Amino acid sequence: MNPAEIRPDPADRHRPVMLRETRAALAPSAGKVLLDGTLGMGGHAEDWLIATAPDGRVIGFDRDEQALEQARKRLTRFGGRLETHHDDYRNAPQVLAERSPARSVDAVLLDLGIGSHQIDDPQRGFSFRFDAPLDMRYDRSRPGRTAAEIIAQSSEPELAAIFRDYGEEPAAKKIARVIVEERKREAITRTTHLAELVRRHVPARARGKKIDAATRVFQSLRIATNSELANLDQAIVDLARCLEEKGRIAILAFHSLEDRIAKRTLRKLAEKCRCRRGDPCTCGAEEILELPVRKAIKPNDEECETNPRARSARLRWGMKR
Repeated sequence: MNPAEIRPDPADRHRPVMLRETRAALAPSAGKVLLDGTLGMGGHAEDWLIATAPDGRVIGFDRDEQALEQARKRLTRFGGRLETHHDDYRNAPQVLAERSPARSVDAVLLDLGIGSHQIDDPQRGFSFRFDAPLDMRYDRSRPGRTAAEIIAQSSEPELAAIFRDYGEEPAAKKIARVIVEERKREAITRTTHLAELVRRHVPARARGKKIDAATRVFQSLRIATNSELANLDQAIVDLARCLEEKGRIAILAFHSLEDRIAKRTLRKLAEKCRCRRGDPCTCGAEEILELPVRKAIKPNDEECETNPRARSARLRWGMKR
């Protein structure tokens, strides 16, 4: 085989975003346990396992079986210190609760959004850089609509809402109308077909200067296909409750909607009771967390230069009271 045809191992090319800042937020030390809700290629988990030697552990969850396989391969040297689950992080609290005895963890990490290994795989259908089936599912082993099926089955108002709400696309209504008209003539099942269709019809004033005209549509379809924002706020609450006292939760978001949910939920968990002292609490404040840093932490210029994916990253974290 020609060496130029050999594809490098995705784990070897993986660069975890904001690694130094995440480590500072989670404060790993010997023996501590991390619940990594989005294990991915295992970059952040690897850093945790090194920092918590000799007996720190990672309990990793991911919906993408292919990513889990790569993470296990990358972290094989840590042996039984890594535990993996092919599951959604929303189910992690239940997994912990079903243990005997039920257990809590010292830290929780959610690295939200899509991984470069998924974008760079032509067959996954996440990127319009490749002509591929419009799939976009993180977990292809379980039932769930593909992006192509969403395009084919959704009404025009439903498509417009997806593009507007998940992609913040200014031309959402027009794109939805064009898609409905096009699918009457020909099924839209390929990435390039959809991307070219959007590019032809997005008004010039709605085109971003720095991004492809199809970017927001693809982003919104990916979020809809994988229900990425569904119950995210409740998942953060449930995961925060799994922390030991002084345990820490960190959330890395790459989309304004994700970051907005993380910001709102963490602040809600840090609210103090507003009821009069001595009266039963009726305001709903839980006072679960402290927020040592209330603003989002952004990547530094050097990381943005060497890893463009980091540019949109926002890190927020809190500590269990």
